[in-house]
Amino acid sequence: MPTVGLDGFDIAYEVSGDGPAVVFTHGYQASGRMWEPQRKALEPRYRVITWDMRGHGGSGSPDDPEQYSHELLVADMKGLLEHLGESQAVLVGHSLGGFASLRFYLDHPDMVRALVLFGSGPGYRDAEARGKWNEMAGRFADSVEARGLEILQRAGLEVSSAKHASAVGLAHAGRRMLAQFDSRVMDNIATIDVPTLVIVGSEDKPFLGSSEYMAKKIPGAKLVKVEGAGHAANMEKPDEFNAALLSFLDSL
Repeated sequence: MPTVGLDGFDIAYEVSGDGPAVVFTHGYQASGRMWEPQRKALEPRYRVITWDMRGHGGSGSPDDPEQYSHELLVADMKGLLEHLGESQAVLVGHSLGGFASLRFYLDHPDMVRALVLFGSGPGYRDAEARGKWNEMAGRFADSVEARGLEILQRAGLEVSSAKHASAVGLAHAGRRMLAQFDSRVMDNIATIDVPTLVIVGSEDKPFLGSSEYMAKKIPGAKLVKVEGAGHAANMEKPDEFNAALLSFLDSL
């Protein structure tokens, strides 16, 4: 897997196919490996870009917790696009990757052709709800830091398929990237003005409500539920997921 040094920090990525750029961003504790079922389906007519967030997969995992934040996550996405010579792309994001794609849009709207928000959400406006989410993020971080990367092999498909370098890096990412510190995305969700597809597994109970909310609040957004699938619908039901994704991309 190639890497690019961005401000002295290595980001691992893979590129295949030819056509309009589609950037796939994974969720917490997963990696770009989760998108292999989509690569095969899209690469005949799209340029498929997958990558590993800092602290994940083959990307750098610094020990310094200050090297993890939403701002740095967005900067990594921008730097990767610029490195690959892409001024605009469709952003496909799963879970934390969906939230990161929304944050990227708020900072760099001219670089976003369309959004695909998969098993994700816009965060919380209410400070108490945000606090509960952050407690959960902290538990995830504490668990992987205390028990090691081996515990991830018992997790869902998107997580168990990943190969990480550092439990400490993942823990920092949980506390600084999975956790949320403001309501900026939620406050601006109705201002999004690019084509948007919201996808969620019908059995992904934690994200059904947030997916329905985004589809309602984002002007013109379309909602697709993948029947019988959970949080990793793209891997559990790849044919159904790819059909919905390609239909959306081909309509742009």
